[in-house]
Amino acid sequence: MKLEEGVSVIEAILFAYGDPIEADKLSAAAGVDRDTAEKLLQLLEDRYESVSSSLMVLRLGDSYQLAVKADYIEYVRAALETRKMTPLSPAAMEVLTIIAYNQPVSKGFVEHVRGIDSSSVVNSLVEKNLLEEAGRLDVPGKPIAYRTTSAFLRCFQLSSLDELPPLPNAEGQVSFDEILINTNEGPKENTDIDTEQ
Repeated sequence: MKLEEGVSVIEAILFAYGDPIEADKLSAAAGVDRDTAEKLLQLLEDRYESVSSSLMVLRLGDSYQLAVKADYIEYVRAALETRKMTPLSPAAMEVLTIIAYNQPVSKGFVEHVRGIDSSSVVNSLVEKNLLEEAGRLDVPGKPIAYRTTSAFLRCFQLSSLDELPPLPNAEGQVSFDEILINTNEGPKENTDIDTEQ
């Protein structure tokens, strides 16, 4: 491995790992010995300094983490606050509904109900403080369970989960055919929608 490539490998690991990573784990992941890893870390720090980068390598005891320099913290904080305040997407509302009515549940349960990977949506809702970890479920693999927070109750103006509106039963469900009849629109001849499903 060439020197520049080694520096880039260390940088990629630090960036992707996010949290502080122990020196031994970092060197193993990079496929180099510990001394070489530390030299590559120093070269990475030198690279950041030479281009006046907003990034730095933070040393925490025997661990390392990619971090933003203090001069740029306010900009990052403003971006994260903006992200927190963005309106909830339909997918986020769907995930919140599933968890609110079935909590505590795992990401796997949410994905089973939705039929699609929901990890990023759940993580986003945790960041927005609408969901929180509620321990681990007593099932194989001991997955993390999630539940709604007091912030969820405040956002939806509920004093408790007992105030959630009841879910409609089978009699309260509307079929696709009923929607077409109610809007006076029958299926068109060249429609791509299969009304038999």
